Amino acid sequence: QLELVESGGGLVQPGGSLRLSCTVSGFTLDYWAIGWLRQAPGKEREVVSCISSSGGSTNYADSVNGRFTISRDNAKNTVYLQMNSLKPEDTAVYHCAAAYHCGQGYERWGQGTQVTVSS
Repeated sequence: QLELVESGGGLVQPGGSLRLSCTVSGFTLDYWAIGWLRQAPGKEREVVSCISSSGGSTNYADSVNGRFTISRDNAKNTVYLQMNSLKPEDTAVYHCAAAYHCGQGYERWGQGTQVTVSS
């Protein structure tokens, strides 16, 4: 069974930090670009960040650029999203997903983890 499993979400105050993890099983992570996407009530789904299969290329949405960092450790079958300087607007369910390349459609999705930023 192919799986992407997110963890690390929770409740944090504005200005705080969280690190999300996406652990992959059932296929070789090395060949896949991994994106982080979020869905918040009343907002459209947004691609937050994506990292290429090699880790050599990353991109970020304007809304998170400079605050979030995506990274991967293929040996651990894990992709991370370090989120700093969190804002209430970052509140959403965060999913990781696999694609052949960043900018293309996502083939597999994780179940999501809730991030809530509130005073």
